Amino acid sequence: MTTKIRSRDYLKIEASSPQGFTIDLIHRRSNASSSRVFNTQLGSPYADTVFDTYEYLMKLQIGTPPFEIEAVLDTGSEHIWTQCLPCVHCYNQTAPIFDPSKSSTFKEIRCDTHDHSCPYELVYGGKSYTKGTLVTETVTIHSTSGQPFVMPETIIGCGRNNSGFKPGFAGVVGLDRGPKSLITQMGGEYPGLMSYCFAGKGTSKINFGANAIVAGDGVVSTTVFVKTAKPGFYYLNLDAVSVGNTRIETVGTPFHALKGNIVIDSGSTLTYFPESYCNLVRKAVEQVVTAVRFPRSDILCYYSKTIDIFPVITMHFSGGADLVLDKYNMYVAWNTGGVFCLAIICNSPIEEAIFGNRAQNNFLVGYDSSSLLVSFKPTNCSALWN
Repeated sequence: MTTKIRSRDYLKIEASSPQGFTIDLIHRRSNASSSRVFNTQLGSPYADTVFDTYEYLMKLQIGTPPFEIEAVLDTGSEHIWTQCLPCVHCYNQTAPIFDPSKSSTFKEIRCDTHDHSCPYELVYGGKSYTKGTLVTETVTIHSTSGQPFVMPETIIGCGRNNSGFKPGFAGVVGLDRGPKSLITQMGGEYPGLMSYCFAGKGTSKINFGANAIVAGDGVVSTTVFVKTAKPGFYYLNLDAVSVGNTRIETVGTPFHALKGNIVIDSGSTLTYFPESYCNLVRKAVEQVVTAVRFPRSDILCYYSKTIDIFPVITMHFSGGADLVLDKYNMYVAWNTGGVFCLAIICNSPIEEAIFGNRAQNNFLVGYDSSSLLVSFKPTNCSALWN
């Protein structure tokens, strides 16, 4: 989920971290070219997460004693936040809401320029939002070693006015490159190393630090670009898309770029292209599929009882990182049944193009912020950790 952020001053607090850790996903990493040497004898911190229809939720604990929440795992935003009691206006959350009065480590941040709490406001795509105050709190993730990975005085948002989120979400775990994201606040010896493997079923994992290296046969890597206007995003450069044997170049279209034109975002389900280029991709699909169109203008859909009628789509990223996507990644069953839709949405040219989590299914995806690379390895994610 990409965000528009409005917040006041905050205190920069650093936290120590171990060599590396792993978090389970139910239903993330680094690059193959890394030359770093790690001490892998230490255990890897670990926590469950769950798949909720279209989103991947990370389970983590906040406060003392630890209070477990399930929050959206989001590489497209910075902040960690959860709903907090007492609520001014909270959406209907299925699980209990965090009560700061029951935590001995909860502390409101005082703004540098004002002797009062620091408010924040985050607005996400789809008009969902959270408003509240910035606080410091202990964040805990369990480890496979049996010893918890503890992050004292982590900056999080305590949301008391929130709307537009599903009942299964307690908040969001921001994992972009910004200073308040979970991965940045880990600090430690191996900052910016992260990997995950998303599956439509079963259990998969998110890794940080030493366990986040993606290597071996089949790995392809592409450059991460950093833009001054939005330095937290992981921008990749999409050179072309192939629909079957038809390759559609971005060259000659407004979508073409040399230093990043699409954000890889685990918090967005679908993939989004600017309208002019998106229409070229849609047209190529239409030329292959002979089934009857389902009457929707915003998304390309067909009446079909099988996904087999659709062409294979390949994403060509810079540096020769060609991702041949499973049909599951690019086509989704419509709620009415007997209908499949292309999982690519056409959006305004002023909005970010997004490579969403559905397209990333069954790839081990690795991020290395130091080397500015994202790596992909075709993987049966649901079987990887079983």
